[in-house]
Amino acid sequence: MDVLRIVVTPGEPAGIGPELAAQLIGAAFNAELVLVADPALLPAMPVVDRHAEPVVGKVCVDPVKLDAPARPGQLDARNAAYVLRTLDRAIQWCQSGDAAALVTGPLHKGIINDAGLPFTGHTEYLQAACNAPDVVMMLACPDLRVALVTTHLPLSRVPEHITTSSVLATLRIVNHDLRRRFGIAQPRLAVCGLNPHAGEGGHLGLEDDEQIRPAIEQASAEGMSVSGPLPADTAFTPRYVKNHDAVIAMYHDQGLPVLKAIGFGRSVNITLGLPLIRTSVDHGTALDIAGQGKADVSSLKVAVSSALELAQNAKVEPLQ
Repeated sequence: MDVLRIVVTPGEPAGIGPELAAQLIGAAFNAELVLVADPALLPAMPVVDRHAEPVVGKVCVDPVKLDAPARPGQLDARNAAYVLRTLDRAIQWCQSGDAAALVTGPLHKGIINDAGLPFTGHTEYLQAACNAPDVVMMLACPDLRVALVTTHLPLSRVPEHITTSSVLATLRIVNHDLRRRFGIAQPRLAVCGLNPHAGEGGHLGLEDDEQIRPAIEQASAEGMSVSGPLPADTAFTPRYVKNHDAVIAMYHDQGLPVLKAIGFGRSVNITLGLPLIRTSVDHGTALDIAGQGKADVSSLKVAVSSALELAQNAKVEPLQ
């Protein structure tokens, strides 16, 4: 396919996702965009013709019907299944080869759970849908990339999930996808410790020496360029960020506050380890401003641009 097609799911219908998706109309992307959503949430636009050749700059809709009327700022559990149907449809677009990448808008995990549907997040849902053994959440902005060993876990449960195998799996996936999707021949990875001062020789915790360090040693033996474990308050200083292609954080709020402080609105969420390309916005549903014309489309545009760039650079390379 000469012109690429990108599918976009606006996410929670009561949030800012639909109005952000509408702002993609007229944006200058070298691709065709397909919004997978109920047309009632969007301005009038053509229904996609899957069998037609994609057209540069065209924005169209793949209709998926809401289960209940959507009102800005007002969550409705009846539409939880609708959100997942749009995601399933978009995944099918990518798996069939009719779309080159998936871009996801913000959804509300709580309302999906309130509807009785088991769901912990986009990343985990995509992993299950694609039968991917391991995936990694990475957020990136022009100045920093941060990948996570664990994602949406209570802080009390994080240490039990920091194992040599989980850290090593993360390093392998990040190294692999930085080479395959980003064109970095020899990625340089900085790895945070779990505990303050990376455990300080075991005085502040044993995980750094007993779990993280062996993973780094094995990754190095496999030919990767890996530094650490580093104290997290050191790993994000200019010296390390400048000399590494990504920082590996052990848990969600160890790495993402730093990245969002640097690049909020300019950053993109990328799922590594999937057989498809997926990017997402760096923000939530913003129910408090939904429908008021205040939503900033910057992050969604960055997500679309990043998805397109990754699709153009993609190389087929099996994970070792």
